[in-house]
Amino acid sequence: MKRCAIVILNYNGEEMLKTFLPSVCMHSSVDIWVVDNASTDGSLDYLEKNYPAVQQIRLSGNFGYAGGYNEGLAKLEGHYEYYILLNSDVEVTSGWDTVLVSWMNSHPEYAALQPKILSWKDRITFDYAGAGGGFLDAYGYPYCRGRIWDTVEKDRGIYDDSIEVDWASGACMVVNASVFHELSGFDSGFFAHMEEIDLCWRMRKSGWKIGYTGAVEVYHLGGATLDRSSPRKMYLNIRNSLSMVYKNESAWKFYWIFLVKSLLEHLAAWSFVIKGKKEFSKAIVDAYQDFGKNKRSLVRFQPDLKGGEQVDRQGKAHLIFWNWKVLGKKRFDQL
Repeated sequence: MKRCAIVILNYNGEEMLKTFLPSVCMHSSVDIWVVDNASTDGSLDYLEKNYPAVQQIRLSGNFGYAGGYNEGLAKLEGHYEYYILLNSDVEVTSGWDTVLVSWMNSHPEYAALQPKILSWKDRITFDYAGAGGGFLDAYGYPYCRGRIWDTVEKDRGIYDDSIEVDWASGACMVVNASVFHELSGFDSGFFAHMEEIDLCWRMRKSGWKIGYTGAVEVYHLGGATLDRSSPRKMYLNIRNSLSMVYKNESAWKFYWIFLVKSLLEHLAAWSFVIKGKKEFSKAIVDAYQDFGKNKRSLVRFQPDLKGGEQVDRQGKAHLIFWNWKVLGKKRFDQL
């Protein structure tokens, strides 16, 4: 069994591969795989012509982020100890993979790890997706060191440490391959967005820890496949967040969380109507309706702890929206 593989998911991402794959090939020391979600552009021809050493897994359709990785990694099961899941729009730095894998080897109680993720466009600013390590508030809302709600910090060097977190960003994360497969990977029903948070929650419930290290920096473009401010992304985030909380919380706690989230998010829907952004209001309503339709097909996660204990949530905000919007706490160190 080999130590590690870098696995990049691609869908019509020829331009992303042209821009970002050179840094991955230059700075990496392990096998590189591209899992392709049935692209219709010139992605695969470009790879074959310019990067024949990069191995390909061609899927029969577009299974999204969650399903695409599940399908692709199933073909690699048993061949690698770790996977580094890397977005196609991420630039990496010298020695990045060696440091991440060495960190995992030194911390066998951890199932996943992310590096410091900075913005590719503004390299002294944190990236929205993961930043300096991800956390969850009591209602399942995600936030990060370096990014709370829509407020993104400059990198001031205060997150150069290594700590335990609640979730690692799917933009760049190392996962223990055996744990990934034991937990059936990502929830394919999510298609995209929140699936890595759901997986990390299941890992923690199964007794594993999730880590962040600032010893490695990568640079993420973000929004390469779906704009962060799009109605489609809002729909997926809200629908998948409800599904994630339903799967991982007890029944009574879920219904309390559902009431709070429903109130906040339907108020947001009304505000979008007032602002003339009806497509965002519709995205929220559709997310709740589709969650309701699909709820019966969701299975509450029951971990096999194998003698271990569930790892408690590390987040320190009770309701992150209240801290950010009402109390004006825009940085993690203010919480």
